[in-house]
Amino acid sequence: MDTDRCDGCGDCLIACPRAVFEIEEDDYDEPKAVVKPEHARTLGDVCLGYDARCAAEKTNCHAVCPHNALAHSW
Repeated sequence: MDTDRCDGCGDCLIACPRAVFEIEEDDYDEPKAVVKPEHARTLGDVCLGYDARCAAEKTNCHAVCPHNALAHSW
């Protein structure tokens, strides 16, 4: 998650089939999407990643993010 690009719109929360995101205020009181703490250590297991299955969905976190703030490394 690139929090500099995130505007906290929350679209990724709605789009994520695994509900891994939540909105929190950053150090500047700006809303930002972040990975829920309970998923932080197991994100690679919980999140489908941006594979063919997730990319094929019409609604996924990448497709709905207006600022390209999301990236998957798995």
